[in-house]
Amino acid sequence: MTIRTLVLLRHAKAETPGDDPDFARKLTTRGENDADAAGAWLADERIHPDLVFCSPAARTRQTWQGVSIALAQAGKGGVSPEVRYEKGLYAGGRTEVFDLLRTVPDTVHTVLVVGHNPTVSEVSILLVPDAEWDGQEVELRTAGLAVHRAKGPWAQTERGSMSLIERHTARG
Repeated sequence: MTIRTLVLLRHAKAETPGDDPDFARKLTTRGENDADAAGAWLADERIHPDLVFCSPAARTRQTWQGVSIALAQAGKGGVSPEVRYEKGLYAGGRTEVFDLLRTVPDTVHTVLVVGHNPTVSEVSILLVPDAEWDGQEVELRTAGLAVHRAKGPWAQTERGSMSLIERHTARG
């Protein structure tokens, strides 16, 4: 049976909301460094996504760019993942994330979702099986990663279906 890995990544530190639309907020210098650090951490952990679902907002796209560059620099000529910019990751919530994950082909072993809070934190909490949950609600900080694993097809992704393997907050 195939083991599938899901990495949830909250975007790195973004500009303070101002006059520009929220969708256009960009990463700060610290955010850019943290995105690079997130990619380096994934490379160190030997976690290389086959498929990336990324919110189309500026700050999530920039976060993915920093992660992808760090992964490529650490890689040994591996194949770049397919990247899908999904509007539902910006405008939607946890239902949209679960729906996206259920569409992933079983040939895909590792998925990275780059999104926003509160959604990415909620999805991470909901995925943990009740028997493994210690009751502590953990909110992912900026550039925070949650790595989940499970056996079986992506179509079976639902509440309580993926163990939490590790949480990490990347800081550059």
